[in-house]
Amino acid sequence: MVYVKITEEVISANALASRVRSDADGAIVSFEGVVRDNNAGKGVSYLEYEAYAEMAEREMAVIGSEAMRVYGATNVAIVHRVGRLEIGEVSIAIAVAAPHRREAFAACAYTIDAVKERVPVWKKEQYADGGQWLGSQAEDKGKPALPALRTEC
Repeated sequence: MVYVKITEEVISANALASRVRSDADGAIVSFEGVVRDNNAGKGVSYLEYEAYAEMAEREMAVIGSEAMRVYGATNVAIVHRVGRLEIGEVSIAIAVAAPHRREAFAACAYTIDAVKERVPVWKKEQYADGGQWLGSQAEDKGKPALPALRTEC
């Protein structure tokens, strides 16, 4: 099972872990990305996230399926928050269940790396003296361009 969601609501990693848990699995690995108060030597006041929700959820589902197929995870849940997030709030949570810990850890690491690389979510850091959109893609009107979707695995 793969569960994905783009939301403006507070994310509960415990709820995600419960969603992926099964009696057949011996491991659940969770990841929470948390808003921090600094980046590259600058103080961060808060973050703003935007997403192309339909495309983001579709790509997150592909990534979850890849984690299951490649790493042997049985269930994967990925939730990314959008809107204004304050320091200490969770921006993304991932939960992975697998029969063994090694597979669960590998699938979770793969999932967060793939989400950061491929999913159309943009982050704006707000500082005391202004804000800046961050991303690895080329900037267009202050926001990174949509990443190309992979069609093969």
